[in-house]
Amino acid sequence: MSDSDLRVDKWLWAVRVFKTRSLATEACKKGRVYINGDEVKPSRIVKIGDVVEVKKPPVLFRYTVTDLLKNRVGAKLVSNYVEDITPEQEVIKLDMMRQNLGGFRERGAGRPTKKERRLLDDWQQGD
Repeated sequence: MSDSDLRVDKWLWAVRVFKTRSLATEACKKGRVYINGDEVKPSRIVKIGDVVEVKKPPVLFRYTVTDLLKNRVGAKLVSNYVEDITPEQEVIKLDMMRQNLGGFRERGAGRPTKKERRLLDDWQQGD
C-alpha cells in the first residue's frame, strides 16, 4: 500500500458521509457501500474518479471521488474532495421521510407542553 492509497471506510469518514470511522466500517461490512457498482469491504482502496454509493435506508446516496485526503476536513472543504451525484428522486424520498415523522416539530419550537404532549400521544395512538 503506497502513500496515495486510501481505504474506503477512511474516505467516507473523512468527507463526512459518516460521523465516525467505525460507522463507515460497519456500513461496508453490512453491504451498504458500493464502488462502481461492486459491494466492497472496508479495506477496499478508493481512487479518483470512482463512484461510491452508500445505502442509508431508504435513500441511496451517490458520490464521485474528486480527490483523496488522509484526515477529516471541515464541512466547507468537503466539496473539494467529493461531488454529490445523488439523483433528485432519492433526495425527495429523504424529504418525504423527514416530513412524515410522527410528532415532527419545527426548529425553535421548543419542547412540547404537557397539553401538546397529551395531544401528540392521542394522535399517535389513533384515539
